[in-house]
Amino acid sequence: MTGTTVDKVGPGRAMRVAHVLQGRDGDKFAKPGKLVEVHFVRGQTLSLAASRLLALMILRAGGDAWEPILHRMKKADIRRGHKSNERIGEMLEELHRTLFSVDDLSWRGRRATRRFALIQSSREEAEDDNASDSGWIEWEFTPAARDLICQSETYAVLNRQAVLGFRSSYALKLYEIGALRLHRRQSSWRADIIAIRAMFGIAPEHYKDFAQLRRKVLDKAKAEVDQLAHFTVEWREIKRGRAVAEVVFAFYPKDGAPQHSAAVENDRDSAGRDVRRGGSTERVVEPPLPLPSSAGPASVTLASNYTFPTGSLRFAPGPFGAIAIEHGGGWDRDVIADAYRSQMGERLLKLTGVKLIKSWIGFCQAFAARRGRP
Repeated sequence: MTGTTVDKVGPGRAMRVAHVLQGRDGDKFAKPGKLVEVHFVRGQTLSLAASRLLALMILRAGGDAWEPILHRMKKADIRRGHKSNERIGEMLEELHRTLFSVDDLSWRGRRATRRFALIQSSREEAEDDNASDSGWIEWEFTPAARDLICQSETYAVLNRQAVLGFRSSYALKLYEIGALRLHRRQSSWRADIIAIRAMFGIAPEHYKDFAQLRRKVLDKAKAEVDQLAHFTVEWREIKRGRAVAEVVFAFYPKDGAPQHSAAVENDRDSAGRDVRRGGSTERVVEPPLPLPSSAGPASVTLASNYTFPTGSLRFAPGPFGAIAIEHGGGWDRDVIADAYRSQMGERLLKLTGVKLIKSWIGFCQAFAARRGRP
């Protein structure tokens, strides 16, 4: 896209959303979908530290990322509390030399591969022990990167705390892919093994067998995403003969209670996160479930036996109707129940007891928050 076209048409939806989120001055920011979907050139990848830095650069640039201007950021916003700035220069150099690729057309209209870097130039202030602050960096995106950013109509809404919390670059990439596709009509991502390796930046000599790729990359990335993101991920493997040829990833939004758990985990110290994810950690005593007073003490005692009612909540046993009245924002309890059944699908058949109660409370709260008062 030429500069004239950009000036005439203006940026796509991704930059407009980024501008709105930037104005709210919160932890959420938008990464253009075309940047999420770029592939690493064969044999190249980004370290976790450089991937985080790139995400922070996009957050800081916000709705102006498509403009041919310099963007600036404090080093303190990159370090996450570490006193040393020595690695920032290394991360910038890594971003400069890493090449990405996208499908494109040649000047003759034929299919072609376009290769480019994301960062055109950067400056890092030298250390000064007498300075009142920790210094700044400034950078400019390349014209090719700005074209993609400007053209992008899709976007992934990311959480800064989650981005900084991931311990694997593969998990961060899976998080971006899921956030990009989560709310689409078709929320899955189907890719062959070559595309998966290019998207995650897996070197040709690593994990040549899919069983290794599954164990070392996908399983570990899924565990982190399920713990820290506002959604969960599952996948289905498609075989040709005995070999896995393609993988279909599906992304499912969390309801109120699991979303809250992810937010709490993002705020906790990362030390011990692997242990907490594995479940072999010290027992955390949770507050009692916020069951409505009308549910009665017997409901708490019998909670382990509950399954979700199939009919109207007006005549159903248990606290489900009372929970909908208390947490559903004034909406009809059966309207909320139908929406809950529709979202949960077959998963609802396996959900019982306290986990079911928590899930139902969270859904009622999220339903009311999304729709407001009836």
